[in-house]
Amino acid sequence: MRQDGPLIVGAGLAGLSAALEAARAGATVLVVTPEPLLNACSSAWAQGGMAAALTAVDSPERHALDTEAAGAGLVEADAARALTGAGRQTVEWLAALGAPFDRDSDGGFVVSLEAAHSTPRVARVGGDGAGRAILSAVVAAVRAEKRIEVWDDGRLKALTQDADGRVVGAVIARGPNGRLVEITATAVVLATGGAGGLFAATTTPSALKGEGMALAALAGAEILDPEFVQFHPTAIDVGLDPAPLATEALRGEGARLIDGERRFLLGQADDADLKPRDIVARAVHAARRQGRGAYLDARAAIGAEFPHAFPAVFAACMRAGLDPRISPIPVMAACHYHMGGIAADADGRTTTSGLYAVGECAATGVHGANRLASNSLLEAAAFGRRAGRAAAGEMGRGQPLPVQIAPDLPQDALAELRDAMTAHAGVVRTAEGLATLIALIDRLEAAHGPAASLLAARLIAQAALDRRESRGGHYRADHPETAVEAAHTRVRLARPAALEAAE
Repeated sequence: MRQDGPLIVGAGLAGLSAALEAARAGATVLVVTPEPLLNACSSAWAQGGMAAALTAVDSPERHALDTEAAGAGLVEADAARALTGAGRQTVEWLAALGAPFDRDSDGGFVVSLEAAHSTPRVARVGGDGAGRAILSAVVAAVRAEKRIEVWDDGRLKALTQDADGRVVGAVIARGPNGRLVEITATAVVLATGGAGGLFAATTTPSALKGEGMALAALAGAEILDPEFVQFHPTAIDVGLDPAPLATEALRGEGARLIDGERRFLLGQADDADLKPRDIVARAVHAARRQGRGAYLDARAAIGAEFPHAFPAVFAACMRAGLDPRISPIPVMAACHYHMGGIAADADGRTTTSGLYAVGECAATGVHGANRLASNSLLEAAAFGRRAGRAAAGEMGRGQPLPVQIAPDLPQDALAELRDAMTAHAGVVRTAEGLATLIALIDRLEAAHGPAASLLAARLIAQAALDRRESRGGHYRADHPETAVEAAHTRVRLARPAALEAAE
C-alpha cells in the first residue's frame, strides 16, 4: 500500500510526539505499533519524570553539564545543549496537551532530585506516575488528530529500499496470523524502543528486543555505541518478568540501600546512594553475588506516606506480598535503558536517507556511556517533535527492491539468549563471558536463522568484547580501567547484495 506521508513505527512518547508534529506540519501520518496505545512501551512505564531546567536556580547550561558528566566522555556537547535547551518548552508543550505535572501553590512545576543531578530538576506526576500520565495526554491528542492513522496490530519485519539505498517503506506483519503488508512512504521514522527484552532481568517491556536497531543496521544505517546498556540498580526482585521498578526518586527522598545485615551498600554519607547508576548497580550486583543480598530500605524516609507518595511502587510491592512501609524491598540490577542504538542527529536523521530514528532506539549523542536519570522522556518528546517536523518535509519515494524477511526466534531459544545476555553482557562483563555469548548467538542463528533479535544481541555483545576498558554502563572486570581518550564505537554492516547488484 502507498502512504502519502511518513510511516512511524512505534507508539511511545517519541513516536507519538513525531506523529503529532508531522501531522501539524500538514503531513498524513501512519503510526504502526504491535499493541494498543499505552501498552508495551517503556514510556508508559517510566516512573521518575522529565528532567528540565524549570527553576530559578537551574539553567539549561547546568543541565547540559550534568548530562555530560554522567555520560563519561561520550556525550556530544551540541546534542546535549539542543536537548536541555528545549527542556522548559517541551514540558510546557506536554502540559498544554493535558499532562498533569505536579504543581506548587504558585502554579510552578514541582521538581525532585535524582542521581547525578546537581540540583532538583525532575518534573513529576503523582510521585511515580509520570510516564503513563504524560503519554496518556499525547495519546488523546493523537486520537483527536484527523491526519494520523494508527495500526495497533503491526510488527516491523523489514525496511525496504530503492536502488540508491534510500529507505522507501517497510514490511509490516499484521494481526494474529502475521499477514505481511508492504508499505511505501515518503520517510520511515523508527521509534521502536530499546533492547531490554534481550535480557532475562529487565525493567522494560520484554517485547522490546532491539529489532528496530537490527533492521536499521541491515538497511546500512550506522549503529553507535551499542555496548552501552544502563542497568537500573533497584529493580524489585520478586520473580516477575519484567521486574517492577523502584524509582530512583525513593533514594532522592532518603531511602537507603542496605545488605541483609542492614549495612549500607555505598557508605554512610546521606547522598551515597545517589551516585551515577552504573556505580550503584555494580554495588547491588556485588552484594548479591557475595550472598549478602541487596535491599532498598524506605521505612524511615517514606514510611506511612508510601501509598500516596509512590503509589505505583507501593502497588507493585503489595501485589508481591511485601509491605515497603515495614519491610526493606529486595532489589537487583536489571537492564533498563539502551544508550547506544541507531546513530541519529537531533532531528532524527540517520546515515541512511529516508530513515529517521527517535527515542531509545536512536543514539543521538545525548546519553554517552551512562544516561542521566529522567533525560529519556525529555529526549523522546523534544527530539521526537523535531523528527516529526523534518520527516513531514520528505518527498522522496523510489521503487522498493525485494527484501528478505527475517525469521522470529522461537521462545525457548529466546529464553536461552536472554539468560546468556544477563549472565555475560550484564552489569559485569569479561572477554571470556562475551565470547561464550557470541558462540551461543552463532549456534542459535545456525539453528533458527538470522532473527533480528539475534543481530541486535550480536551488535551489543561484539562491541562490548571490542571495548577493552570500563566506561559508564560498560564494565569489564578484566579491563577495569578507563582509557584516557574516549572513543565511540561505530558499526556499519556490509551493504546488502541486492543493493550491490542494483548499482
